[in-house]
Amino acid sequence: MHNKTLIELSRALHQRECSSVELTRYFLERIKTHDTQLNSFITQTPELALAQAKFADERLNNGTAQPLTGIPIAHKDIFCTQGVKTSCGSKMLDNFIAPYNATVVEKCQAAGMVMLGKTNMDEFAMGSSNENSFYGPVKNPWDAQTVPGGSSGGSATAVAARLTPIATGTDTGGSIRQPASLCGITGFKPTYGRVSRYGMIAFASSLDQGGPLGRSAEDVALLLNVITGFDERDSTSLEHPQEDYTAHLNDSIEGLKIGLPKEYFSEGIDAGVGNALETAIKEFEQAGATLHDIHLPHSHLAIPVYYIIAPAECSSNLSRYDGVRFGHRCEQPQDLMDLYKRSRGEGFGPEVKRRIMIGTYALSAGYYDAYYLKAQQIRRLISKDFTQAFEQVDVILGPTSPTTAFKIGEKIDDPVTMYLSDINTISVNLAGLPALSIPAGFADQRPVGLQLIGNYLKEAQLLNIAHQYQQRTDWHQQQPPQFQ
Repeated sequence: MHNKTLIELSRALHQRECSSVELTRYFLERIKTHDTQLNSFITQTPELALAQAKFADERLNNGTAQPLTGIPIAHKDIFCTQGVKTSCGSKMLDNFIAPYNATVVEKCQAAGMVMLGKTNMDEFAMGSSNENSFYGPVKNPWDAQTVPGGSSGGSATAVAARLTPIATGTDTGGSIRQPASLCGITGFKPTYGRVSRYGMIAFASSLDQGGPLGRSAEDVALLLNVITGFDERDSTSLEHPQEDYTAHLNDSIEGLKIGLPKEYFSEGIDAGVGNALETAIKEFEQAGATLHDIHLPHSHLAIPVYYIIAPAECSSNLSRYDGVRFGHRCEQPQDLMDLYKRSRGEGFGPEVKRRIMIGTYALSAGYYDAYYLKAQQIRRLISKDFTQAFEQVDVILGPTSPTTAFKIGEKIDDPVTMYLSDINTISVNLAGLPALSIPAGFADQRPVGLQLIGNYLKEAQLLNIAHQYQQRTDWHQQQPPQFQ
């Protein structure tokens, strides 16, 4: 069962070859058997899952089922889930039971999907390796000595190890695409505002975007059909007509103009990653696409810009965690200031504290214009680079990550080196563009991801391109041997 695609699982459920309860029990058993090795889940919800599966079976029997009714799903533990702990991977929220559902969770429930549990993540989505979680690091299913990427590493690992058919994640600077790359699955970051942020705990509000992680472009398209759409409760939500992202998956890509930025293929990219990308590019050429060299002149500034804007917004967003209203509260505070200091000092981990300090400094009087305002101006230039590029090409191609999965502990004490893991993904968030990562081969027996970046609201085109590539290759069908 764990080898079936979403289409195959949906067909089996609708034709009553199996029930949702049976399917849910199957995946709950896989989680129970394998997740002790991976640590991909923070919270498992077997009782809730079986109750939802029973209700899904009723819908399947009475003819009110939707395409994904009865399909199990795992949610990143950044999405609020009513009555279930929502920790954001932090000690600060270890005792927080969400009183309502995030819009993404709400939409999945309305579609009849079954929640298996909440997946592990870097604390408050701050990290590129999933080593910053209060609940311990997640292991990459291809090599348990390596990281799965972050911050959506728990979701990526759970999908790669076939512990769930599909999962949700969030992407602030590459946190869906980078773990998808390192774990050999497909991860999609939609256009900013296409997926509601209501009930998605904020890290950097102008950058955060929810999206799906699945085995293939087709699976991702099916979940995107469910979770996209306007939400009046989210002031950044886009009013855009609903689309069927599966409708054009089989369109030809002959004549497609693919842009290859020289900045993405320069120094810093591993030889194995470069070789895999060269082979993938040839596949696109054979499918009828044409290649064009392009230039993204400000892309080298993406890292410093991001690490001013994101910490500034995180400093503001995380000020609400003060020990007064909800979350961790220190024991026997002496006064209000002691309550604030010790609650925050005990509740936040080192990386979160680092970013709060950077952000607070960048926003302080005397430094706001020099740092935050200047970063926003350069952000505009980065966005303009993409606008000009899309006047020449239809899509931009490059490596998702310059390296394959690295060893656990290898970069944890070197924040700058860790930040460089997202060098190819951050620009997309700064510009608010859609992008996805798909498997494109292996280097040293570890997965390599290929990133496709599209123009605003071109999700369907990106999924079509990715699907056509996956029809010609089988990298997305490869499984970690230990979890077959």
